[in-house]
Amino acid sequence: LYISVFPELNKNPVEGFSAGLIDDDDIYKWEVVIIGPQDTLFEGGFFKAYLTFPYDYPLRPPKMKFITEIWHPNVAKNGDVCISILHEPGEDKFGYEKPEERWLPIHTVETIMISVISMLADPNSDSPANVDAAKEWREDPNGEFKRKVARCVRKSQEMAFD
Repeated sequence: LYISVFPELNKNPVEGFSAGLIDDDDIYKWEVVIIGPQDTLFEGGFFKAYLTFPYDYPLRPPKMKFITEIWHPNVAKNGDVCISILHEPGEDKFGYEKPEERWLPIHTVETIMISVISMLADPNSDSPANVDAAKEWREDPNGEFKRKVARCVRKSQEMAFD
C-alpha cells in the first residue's frame, strides 16, 4: 500500500491537499489535510481527515472521516464522508449509483482527494449524509448554510496550527 501510493503522489501532486501516515508503523491509517477550494464557501479552511485503508485494499475502498468539524450535505455529523467513490464496489441496492461511480481498484489517494475536493465545491444533496445541511444547502445556500460553513472554516483555521 505505502509503496504503491507515495510514489504516485510524488509524481502527480494534487493541489489542495497533503497526506501522510499518522504513525510510521501503520501504513493503513493516514491523515490528510484538505485546503478549502478557492471560490467556494470552504475557501481558506484547513480540514483534517483520516483515511483508513482496509487490509484488502485496493479491492475495497478506504473510509474517510473528517476530524475537523465540517458542515456539508455529504459529510455525516460524525465526520464520515459519503461519496460514491468510497462506496463498496458493485451494484447499489438503492439504485442511486451506477457500479462505475462506486469504488474501483484503479482509484488512488489522488482520485479520492480530487473527488472530495470536488464534493466540497459542488455538494450532492440528492443522497445526503447530513440531511440538515442538505436542506439548508437546497433552500438557502447563502443563509444559514453559509454561516455554519463560515464558522467551520474559522474554527479550522484556529485549529490548523495546534
